[in-house]
Amino acid sequence: MSFAKGYGRFTAAVNSLLLVLLCLSAGAARAEPVKIAMLGDSLTAGYGLKPDQALPVRLQAALKAEGRDVTVLNHGVSGDTSAGGLDRVDWMLGDKPDIVMVELGANDALRAIDPATTERNLDALLAKLKAAKVTTWLIGMMAPRNLGPEYVKAFDGLYPRLAEKYQVPLYPFILDGVAQDAALNQGDGMHPNPDGVEVVVKRLLPFVNKNLADHAASVHSTPRP
Repeated sequence: MSFAKGYGRFTAAVNSLLLVLLCLSAGAARAEPVKIAMLGDSLTAGYGLKPDQALPVRLQAALKAEGRDVTVLNHGVSGDTSAGGLDRVDWMLGDKPDIVMVELGANDALRAIDPATTERNLDALLAKLKAAKVTTWLIGMMAPRNLGPEYVKAFDGLYPRLAEKYQVPLYPFILDGVAQDAALNQGDGMHPNPDGVEVVVKRLLPFVNKNLADHAASVHSTPRP
């Protein structure tokens, strides 16, 4: 056998091995769970609950029960406002999430902060996430009705406006099905108890599942460089 033929066969064997290794590497990369970060306040943090009763933990459990390979990270801080969330977003991005669920604004409304200020903060936060090329979902809040119709209109409307501006999915009200139900809230009437968290998860699941499917489709359709 000539040197040229032997070298050619050796090169072909090496190339085949490299191709196999690349395929295995790509498969391993695809096997990584989807990482969802919940950036929020006490409703995310799990105020008044045991750690395993917090919303991100229960949402992750529900998704895994449906066969979803996901990790849901708890980036909730009790008492946090939209300004606090904006201050923390760069730190949160250090976890390299695939998806960020933004759940902020409740404390802004409880403190009667000008809705225009809340909107500016969330706008800047969403702009940072867009610049980081992170899939983002916006989780809405509704203002206490005792703040008056003008405040309520301005506050409630900021979430649809921002969702439209940044073309992100919006879940209109995080406490849908739980708010003002004493049986589903802790003694303060504002924070869900364990049963209330389960209701939040059940209501939230269709939204999360749909948008996980959309995220997967967008990832698979993105052309390789």
